[in-house]
Amino acid sequence: MTAGDLARALEAAGYTAGTGSAPRARFDQLLAAMANARSGGDRDGWAAWYVPGRIEVLGKHTDYGGGRSLLCAAERGFHVVSAARADRRLSLTDLGRGTSLVLDADGPRPEASWATYPLTVLRRLSSNFPELGRGVDVVFESDLPSAAGMSSSSALMVAVLLALVHANRLDETTRWIENVHPVDIRQSAHREDLAAYAATIENGQTFRALVGESGVGTEGGSEDHTAILCSRPMALSQYAFCPTRHERSVAFPPGLVFAIGASGVAARKTGQARDDYNRASRLAARVLERWRADTGREDASIAAALSSSSGAPGRLRALLGSDVELLDRFEQFFEESTALVPTAADELARGDLHGFGRTVARSQQLAEERLHNQVPETVTLARTAREHGAWAASAFGAGFGGSVWALVDQADAHAFLDRWQNAYTRACPAAAARARFFLTRPGPGVVRLSPR
Repeated sequence: MTAGDLARALEAAGYTAGTGSAPRARFDQLLAAMANARSGGDRDGWAAWYVPGRIEVLGKHTDYGGGRSLLCAAERGFHVVSAARADRRLSLTDLGRGTSLVLDADGPRPEASWATYPLTVLRRLSSNFPELGRGVDVVFESDLPSAAGMSSSSALMVAVLLALVHANRLDETTRWIENVHPVDIRQSAHREDLAAYAATIENGQTFRALVGESGVGTEGGSEDHTAILCSRPMALSQYAFCPTRHERSVAFPPGLVFAIGASGVAARKTGQARDDYNRASRLAARVLERWRADTGREDASIAAALSSSSGAPGRLRALLGSDVELLDRFEQFFEESTALVPTAADELARGDLHGFGRTVARSQQLAEERLHNQVPETVTLARTAREHGAWAASAFGAGFGGSVWALVDQADAHAFLDRWQNAYTRACPAAAARARFFLTRPGPGVVRLSPR
């Protein structure tokens, strides 16, 4: 296993180095760091992975309500090398930050907040699978902006999950096969179950017979993990959730590229930001509770309630009555999931970029006026992107900070980035000092780059 081999495998999977980082150089560093940590030796049992971040094109806070999202992976993410340990500990080395730590499933939570995510994976797998007898050394580097709404935390969790499953051959156990089903991570098919299980590790819920534990404190769904694991290169994928199911893929229009503006306002999902995020999911849960109490039905999600009859939307509106908070939450979910996501996919499929821009603008408006998950910086980024030539632009992710994507002509992309960044600096100078701007195409989901 050489850095050149890994880079070629990544390119063969559909990754283009034109907008992302040079993978060969990254893997050279990772392999050297792992060799140093393990005092050389052979590389039998080593594994290498590429785990991307994601772009939520549309589908703001719809997944945990059983709604739809339009998704893709970014060509930025985690480059990872892992190797099995003789003990049950998890060793992590972040070359970008220059930090290392060792986690024990039975040990205390570390002070580093980012370590909560991999530790949660280790604890959940240790609980769900008594066969887990080996920990892993994981060396990684990421070119994703952290706390920017691109699912860097979920991507790290997925990377650790894959490394532990691989080291212990958990995917060959009866318990895994009965609950998560056989998955060849090198293939795109049948990854939805794995994404759904990964989401329950993060939110603490039970997945089939795999009992939930304390998650990371957020109450989200499986959109992030689905995009990370299941995306197709140069395509946008429409998914529905609860359960996770692929509905369609749309080719990314030629001659276009995504410009990303990471606002510089952290969306850390800790403290007040986490409370704000969870408030959106709890409002959705209250909408469903009203429906269940009135109808006596046991629908598992808002989407299931809406599909129960043609009159369900009107009945829900009547139930919510003058409760402005709940009505706002319902109307945003209903329009985003049932109208905007499929309409946007249709418009892209037929090349109607003007129509796509109008649909995306409506989604952004709903986020600002009904979902209430935007901050002045993301509102400014979305507005100025359109003013400076983007076909469409929208904030994405949990909100309360984070990033905005803009769909732009590739020929003008670098000039657009300059115009966009300058406009943002003038409008929001404090946040702009921490902001990042870059280009990306829709890339592949997780790629295992090494043989079994």
